[in-house]
Amino acid sequence: MGNSVIIIGGGISGMTAAGILVQQGLDVTLLEKENETGGHLARWDRLFPDRRKASEVLDFVKAGLNQVKIVTGVTVTGISKHDYDFTITTRIQHPASSIHSQFSASALLLATGFDLFEARKKEEYGYGIYNNVITSADLEDQFKSGKGILTREGKIPGRIGLVHCVGSRDEKVGNLYCSKVCCVTGVKQAIELKEMYPASEVFNFYMDLRMFDRHFEELYYEAQQKWGVSFIRGRLSECAENPDGSIILKTEDTLTGKPLKMTVDLLILLTGFVPAIGTSAICGMLGLKSGTDGFVNSADSHTSNNSSGVPGVFLAGALKGPISIGEAIADARAAAVQLAGYIKSTTAYND
Repeated sequence: MGNSVIIIGGGISGMTAAGILVQQGLDVTLLEKENETGGHLARWDRLFPDRRKASEVLDFVKAGLNQVKIVTGVTVTGISKHDYDFTITTRIQHPASSIHSQFSASALLLATGFDLFEARKKEEYGYGIYNNVITSADLEDQFKSGKGILTREGKIPGRIGLVHCVGSRDEKVGNLYCSKVCCVTGVKQAIELKEMYPASEVFNFYMDLRMFDRHFEELYYEAQQKWGVSFIRGRLSECAENPDGSIILKTEDTLTGKPLKMTVDLLILLTGFVPAIGTSAICGMLGLKSGTDGFVNSADSHTSNNSSGVPGVFLAGALKGPISIGEAIADARAAAVQLAGYIKSTTAYND
C-alpha cells in the first residue's frame, strides 16, 4: 500500500490529480458518488471567456485516466487510519441491496467539489413554480442539446432576463460569500443567447459585476458593444406569472434610484456555489474543519492551501470554495505534486 492513493471525487479536480499521480508511478483509485465522472463540467456546453467547448477540456483530462482505477456510484461511509495507511469503507446502493467495499491507501486526496445553490429556496423568483424560470445550469443543458432555447410554450423568447447572485452574497439564505464565476457566466450566456436570437432583448440584473480574471472585462464590453446586452444594477425583489407564461419582474434600478417593472419571456437564475452534500460527513471522519461559509479549511490558505493539516490527507478544487475551471485544474496539479512528495517521504513508501 506504500504507493497507493485514493481520490474522493471524480470531477475536474479529482480527474486532473489522478492523471498527474499515475504519471508519478503511483497506484490511484478514484471514487465518485455519481454514476459517471466529470462533475459539473460534464453538464456544461461552452466555457468562459473564449466560449470553447467544455467537452474539449473534459476529453483532455480524461485522456490521462487510462491507468486509474475508477469506481463510480459509491458513497464513502467510513475512514480510518493506522500508522501511514488509510482504510475507506464505501457503499453502492442497489434497488434490492447495498454492497459494501473497502479500499486501502497511504494517502487521500479530497476533491468532492461543490453543489449548485437550490434555486427553489428563493421562492420569490419562482423557480419550480413558474414554467419559464430556469437556472443557468438548465440553460447550459439546453445549449448542449443543440435544439435552441425556447419557452415552455415552444416560442422563441423575445425578451430574456438573467439574474445574478442567486444564493450568493445573500444574508437571507446564509451565504455571504461571492461565488466568483456567476457574473462572467451571465455575460457569456447573454452573448450566446444574442448569437442564437439576435432580435431578442437580453437583460442582466446585477448587484455589481466582478470581472476578476483575464479577458473577463473584455467579454463584458463585447456583450454591451457588439451584442447590445443591457445591464441593470439592482436586485430582483419578486416575480409573478402572466396568463401567457411570461414573467413579471419587480426590481429597482439603483443607478437611477427608480423602481422598475418589466415583463420577460424567459428568466434565468445564475445560481452560485454551495458546499457539496457529503463533504461535511467525510470531514467529520477525518477531523477536518470547515469555515463559516461551510467550505473546507486548508492548513494555511497562503502557504499550505492543498494540505488539510492531517498527515496524508490533501485537498483540491472547489471543496475549499468557489473557483473557475482553470483554477481547479491548476489547484489539482499542485495538490498532486504535494501528495506525491509526501508519499515518497514516508517510511511506508520505502518498505
